[in-house]
Amino acid sequence: MKSSLIILTAFLLFACDNEKKEKQDNQMYKTTGTFERFDPSLDLILDTNVKAEIIAEGFEWSEGALWVEKENMLLFSDVPMNTIYKWTESNGKETYLKPSGYTGSEPSISKEPGSNGLTLDSDGSLVMCQHGDRRVARMDAALS
Repeated sequence: MKSSLIILTAFLLFACDNEKKEKQDNQMYKTTGTFERFDPSLDLILDTNVKAEIIAEGFEWSEGALWVEKENMLLFSDVPMNTIYKWTESNGKETYLKPSGYTGSEPSISKEPGSNGLTLDSDGSLVMCQHGDRRVARMDAALS
């Protein structure tokens, strides 16, 4: 009886996990635009039926996107808002780092105070091109 209960519990936990996964896989996002192919070799890495999806909105100017595989998150900058956002399938968009570029105490006069290019160094630390501070900076804190 005890082993039957353990097996049933394991099955139910597995079923719950699969249901959550199916909901995530079936999540629909608005689509926009098209992909113009100038070279047929693009079809080797990008499905011909792929659509550009809008996974988050409400930014002035976003760029510098970086996919962090280890954390299953996308980091990107909203340059005028001086903010790095993170996006995950489970939580959507969240503020990750603010300020991200200009860190001075006086208000910035720049229209581009935030970070721009993002990458990971060989140690897995976030490296940012900071417009506002006119430097390349490495974040010493953990990514998550």
